[in-house]
Amino acid sequence: MALVGIEELNTLVGEGRTLVGLDLGTKTIGLSVSDLSWRFASPRPVIRRVKFGIDAAALRKLLDEAECGGVIIGLPLNMDGSEGPRAQSTRAFVRNYTQLDARPIAFWDERLSTVAAERGMLEMDVSRAKRAERIDSAAASFILQGALDRLSALAARAEDESFE
Repeated sequence: MALVGIEELNTLVGEGRTLVGLDLGTKTIGLSVSDLSWRFASPRPVIRRVKFGIDAAALRKLLDEAECGGVIIGLPLNMDGSEGPRAQSTRAFVRNYTQLDARPIAFWDERLSTVAAERGMLEMDVSRAKRAERIDSAAASFILQGALDRLSALAARAEDESFE
């Protein structure tokens, strides 16, 4: 499998499988895992980036442990919607990773996800040190939760249309 649209995940991912959200940073990969009903995103500890082969092996191990059926990766677009160097780096990671793993991967616009995650942690009065340690996984949860909400809305619309 390779890169797919978010709307395709409902048909490509089997029952009893989770979705995993990723926030690819330069130093860490933030992780979040859905529940089996695809309602809630829960942050997981980050993967410290070393080099692609090591990062990919660590990621694949985590995806296997999480019984992951599909991956949502935050695509860091510029505020005007254009793609800069970070988006190109994310696309390169996905291009290389799809050679190693057959799970479907969908991009999710991650503009302001880190800002939203940090704001949430500030509201919970999380210390600066703990925020720095958890920000990437919180951003991954924000990314994954947005995708889960979209998938839920798509499923509800399809159900409504079937009753017409």
